[in-house]
Amino acid sequence: MPGKNGWNGGGPPRRQRPRADLDFERLLAARHGRLRRRTRKRRSILLIGSLLLTAIVALLLATVAFTGQQILLSQCSLSDLRPLSLGENSFLYTNNMRLLGVVPSATNRQPLPLTKISPWLPEATVAIEDARFWQHGALDYQGIARALFQDISKGHIVQGGSTITQELVRNLYIGNPQRTLSRKVKEACLATKIFDRLTRKRILADYVNEVFYGRHAYGAQAAAQTYFSKSASQLTLAQAALLAGLPQAPTTDDPTRNRQAALARRNEVLKAMWKNGYITAAKLRSATRKSLQLHPGHLYSRLHQPNFFGWATQQLAALPHFGQRQVELGGLKVRTTLDTRLQGLALHAVTSVLHTPTDPAAALVAIDPRTGAVKAMIDYLPSGRRMQFNLATQGHRSTGSSFKPITLATALSEGDSLYSTFYGPPELFITDPQCATNNGPWDVHNYGDEQAGTMNLLDATANSVNTIFAQLISKVGVRNVMAMAHRLGITSSGRYFEPACAITLGSVGFTPLEMTDVYATFADGGVHHAPQAFESVRAANGKVIKKLTTKGQRVLGPNVAAELTYDLQGVIQHGTGTAAAISRPAAGKTGTAEHYVDAWFCGYVPQLATCVWVGYPGGEIPLYNVEGFYQVFGGSLPAKIWHDFMGPVVENLPVENFPQPTLNGTVISGTGTYSYSQYPSTTG
Repeated sequence: MPGKNGWNGGGPPRRQRPRADLDFERLLAARHGRLRRRTRKRRSILLIGSLLLTAIVALLLATVAFTGQQILLSQCSLSDLRPLSLGENSFLYTNNMRLLGVVPSATNRQPLPLTKISPWLPEATVAIEDARFWQHGALDYQGIARALFQDISKGHIVQGGSTITQELVRNLYIGNPQRTLSRKVKEACLATKIFDRLTRKRILADYVNEVFYGRHAYGAQAAAQTYFSKSASQLTLAQAALLAGLPQAPTTDDPTRNRQAALARRNEVLKAMWKNGYITAAKLRSATRKSLQLHPGHLYSRLHQPNFFGWATQQLAALPHFGQRQVELGGLKVRTTLDTRLQGLALHAVTSVLHTPTDPAAALVAIDPRTGAVKAMIDYLPSGRRMQFNLATQGHRSTGSSFKPITLATALSEGDSLYSTFYGPPELFITDPQCATNNGPWDVHNYGDEQAGTMNLLDATANSVNTIFAQLISKVGVRNVMAMAHRLGITSSGRYFEPACAITLGSVGFTPLEMTDVYATFADGGVHHAPQAFESVRAANGKVIKKLTTKGQRVLGPNVAAELTYDLQGVIQHGTGTAAAISRPAAGKTGTAEHYVDAWFCGYVPQLATCVWVGYPGGEIPLYNVEGFYQVFGGSLPAKIWHDFMGPVVENLPVENFPQPTLNGTVISGTGTYSYSQYPSTTG
C-alpha cells in the first residue's frame, strides 16, 4: 500500500510525470521495438545467407576435392612402386664376398603390432603430428588450409599440412625430403590410395614401426631400446612423449646430445596430448616435471671393424644422388675393397712390434695404386683403450721428412734434375721472405747438426738432408708445393695446411690415409685415384648404385714419376729406410717429427702403397724408450712394421719392376751416384 503523500513503503516520493513525456517514451519504445524486430529479421536473413553460402562453398570445395581427387588418383600407381626397404641391415663383404659385418648406421627395426607398443606412443604421435588423424581422410583439407594461411601470413613455410598417412608414404615409397610440387602431388596420390587399402589403425601402426627416431633407430622398438634399454611396451608417458617428438628433428632434438632441446620438445608433445584430451592436467604436470630418464642401450651399436666401416658409410652417404637417408634405411649389399687377409696381416704386423700396454699407438693404411681401393686400415692402441676417433682417417700428425718427396715432385715437375747439386751444411739460414719465421730468417738444422756436404738430390733424399730440402722449397715456392700436395692426394686445408716453408720438413700434420694416397699416386706413375671403400654397392632391389672406378687423373708426367720413384728406391737400398727392405724393388721415405713426437714410414711396390704412423694419440709426446729404441724415428719401428706387413703381402704378388726414368734421352740404371752416403742420417 502506498503511504501518505504518495510514498511507497517509506521510500523516496514518486514524482508525477507529464502526459507528454509518457507519450513520447511510448513512441520511442515502439520505435525501438520495431528496430529490434528489424535487426532480428536482418540477422536471421544474414544467418540464413551465411549458412547458404557456407553450404555452397562446402559443396564447391567438395566438388573441387572430388574432381581433384579423380585427377590426383591418375598420377600414380602402387603397382609401379617398390616400397623402400625397412628394417634391413646393410651387409658389407670383403672383396671376395666373405661377410664382414654390417654398416654402423644400418637400420635396426623390429616391427610390433600396436597391442605390443605402449598406448602412450601412438596417442602422443597423433597429438603432435596429426591431431585430426581420426577424423580426416588421407589428406586433411582443413589442415592444408590452415597451413596455407600460416605460410601466407608469415611469408615463408611455417606449417606443412601433411598427415600421418602422407608421412608414411613419403618414408615408405618416396624417400625424398625435398619440397617440390611433383613430389607433393605424388605423395598425395599415394596417400589416397594407401588410405583406401588400409585402416587408420594399420596406418598408425606402420608409421610408428618405420619412422626414424635418430641414432640409427627406426620404429618404436628400436627407439625404446636405443634410448631407454627397454621394450616399446614398457614406455612411460614421459618416455613415449620424448620419442614422439623426435621424428621432426632427430638430430637437433637428440636427447643424448642436446638435452635441453629434447626436454622442450617432449613437453611440447605432452601439452599437445593434454590439449587433445589424451591426458589430464594432473598427468601433464606430473610428466613435465620428470627428467629425460635416459638409459642408452647397446643392442644396435655393436660394430665390426668400426673404423673402416665408419669411414665407408661416410663414403656411401657422399655418393652422388644417394645420401644419408638411403644409408640409414638399409637394405644395401656392399662389396668393400677391404681385404681380410691384408687386414689380418696389418694387425699382426702392428701388434707383433707394439705389444707392451704402455707402447704408443699405430695406424696403417694400404691402397691399391691402380684404383685407389683401400685394402687395409688399422689403428691400434696397445693399452686396449677405445679411441673416440679414427687415427687412420682423422689423426692429423706431423709427417716429418715423409713430406719431402712432395717438394721433390714439385721441383722435378718444374725441370730440376735429380743430379742437381746443393751444399748441405749442418745449419743454414734461409732469408727468402716466403720462409720467414717470427719476422726473421728461417733457421734450419740437419739431424744432430751433422755435416752433409755437397751432394745431388739423390743423396739428399736418401740421407734426408734438411738444409738441402729447405733450399729446394725456397727455390720452387711454398705455394707451388702446397698445390702439388693437393693434386697428389692431400685433402686437408685451412688450419691443417697453412703456407710455411717448414712443411717440407713435416711441420704440418696430415692423416695416414692422405699420406698413403700421395704415395699411391707415386706408385701408379703419377696418376691419382681418390681412395675408394667399395667394389660395388647394390640397392635393396639389386640395382648397382656404385662400382669401383679405375679412372684417375694424371698429376705427374710419367718420367717425373719414374725419376721420383728411382730416387725413393735409394732410401730403402742404402738410406734411412733400410729396415723396410723386402725381397723385391720397393720405394719409400722415412719421416720423424721434431722431438720424436711422430714417426712414419711410407712406401710402395707397383701393386700396393702403405703408410705406417707411430705416436701417442693423446698429444705430442716424445717417443722415447719404446721396444728397445731409445728414440723412435721413421727408420726404426715404423719401417719394421712396414716390412713385416709388406713382406707377407707381396708373397702372393708377381715381382714387378718400376719404370726406368730417362735423363737427356739416356735411361738411368742402377742406384745412382751416392758419393756422399758416408754421412748417413739415422733419422728421416
